[in-house]
Amino acid sequence: MNVDEEIEQLKEEIKRLGHKQNDGSYKVTFGMLFNDDRCANIFEALVGTLRAAKKRKIVTYDGELLLQGVHDNVEIILKEAEA
Repeated sequence: MNVDEEIEQLKEEIKRLGHKQNDGSYKVTFGMLFNDDRCANIFEALVGTLRAAKKRKIVTYDGELLLQGVHDNVEIILKEAEA
């Protein structure tokens, strides 16, 4: 899977696990993504995929590097889906 495909898959998983906000964005915690069995099977490097998506301004979250355990409560926001 290339980076673009992984980011598309990440968007789908955030929509599946997250909660839709009033502005059309989706919110999920890093811990929920990291500990999900389906995500574990899809993403070899979840943190790398998140960083690539953040660089492209598809998702936003506080900090640069997310670590399992330490950052489980960090909210990842998938920006409003394009219509």
